[in-house]
Amino acid sequence: MRSETIVAVSTPRGVGGVAVVRLSGPLAKELALQHLSVSTLLPRHSHYARFSVGNSFVDEVLAVWFPSPHSYSGEDMVEFSCHGSLFVQQAIVHALLDGGARLAEPGEFTLRAFLNGKLNLSQAEAVADLIDSATPAQHRLAVSQLRGGYAHKLEELRQRLLDLASLLELELDFSQEDVEFADRTLLRQTLAELDGEVSLLVGSFSLGNALKHGIPVAIVGRPNAGKSSLLNALLNDDRALVSDIPGTTRDTIEESLTLSGITFRFIDTAGLRHSDDVVESMGVERSRKAVAEADVVLYVHDATTPWQTPDLDLSDKQVIYVCNKIDLAPAASVPSPSVGLSSKTGIGLDKLKSSLVDLFSSRLSDHSVHLSNERHYQALLQVRKALEAASQGLAVDLPSDLVAVDLRDALYHLGTITGQVSSDDLLSNIFSRFCIGK
Repeated sequence: MRSETIVAVSTPRGVGGVAVVRLSGPLAKELALQHLSVSTLLPRHSHYARFSVGNSFVDEVLAVWFPSPHSYSGEDMVEFSCHGSLFVQQAIVHALLDGGARLAEPGEFTLRAFLNGKLNLSQAEAVADLIDSATPAQHRLAVSQLRGGYAHKLEELRQRLLDLASLLELELDFSQEDVEFADRTLLRQTLAELDGEVSLLVGSFSLGNALKHGIPVAIVGRPNAGKSSLLNALLNDDRALVSDIPGTTRDTIEESLTLSGITFRFIDTAGLRHSDDVVESMGVERSRKAVAEADVVLYVHDATTPWQTPDLDLSDKQVIYVCNKIDLAPAASVPSPSVGLSSKTGIGLDKLKSSLVDLFSSRLSDHSVHLSNERHYQALLQVRKALEAASQGLAVDLPSDLVAVDLRDALYHLGTITGQVSSDDLLSNIFSRFCIGK
């Protein structure tokens, strides 16, 4: 596959001021010079030239040649910046196809970067996340992973595991001499340290995944507390139907809002109460499900009514109690942390937004690694399982060969994250999610 030269438009499909056509492979420089009005291409220099097909002028372009291995893909690569006309883009691509290139598959440039050692697998996956990032928080996560982020941490863990496994494997070669090369006390201590570091990464997934997809915030409370009015006030839009009739909201309504670079997914829910109405009862059940799946709960209380303790288990949730309608009555005494506001007048709304941001801004500013990739998360769960099995084996004095099996299992799953262990099916699944041209 890598012996072929590939070509694709790397900018989004459509008409624009400028488009970029990318050409990568052994024929890249030769094919480019066949169509350019310059006789040579200097490495990493921008060349202003006419692109022609035979005697037919196509466009004036800027061409840059990146010789192997100093290119994104690790191969000889030429990038053409042309005008954004669809005709121009396709004319350049078809000319290069006629010269012997083929159309790139989704993610193939990045796949070649991985195969040529320019990126490890977790960094390659971060490229797709970087392209998809729409907020500063998402961008920060993707850039951290692209620059190595926890890949360096994983490589350090893998090397320590490899050292342990090597010592145990060495013992197997001298099994008849009954020699121990791995100090069992030190081995148990090291396994405990590795398990702790893996557990930290696993534990960071909840926040990292929420930042990547938007932090789910359930807006709950009793009927007529002003939940839908609060959603509308946060969005500055009449997104949810508002009525004085209790039980207006029958289903969950979800909308996203970015605050200080962090995306929150607000979920308006049906009022929590017992109802003989079948449809409303279904809405209440969906409210409870939204609470179970949310990272943050805004429990809305009507300031004009006596405080009632929520009929919900919120022990594992980050909760902000919202005392709504303070324009109609003094703010009631509710549990802390609480925010008094009026969805109608907007009083206190900025304080609520700040309170939401404060829940996460400190955790983002500590420069710790946040896992956000589901595939990596599942692999690390398997690593932790294997480490725990190895620790349990040492605790009951299992033979070295059985403990070594668990360590090899942990090494395997670590390798699937960074690419030391990969299969064609795995790579195809990962890179098929990329856009063509990347």
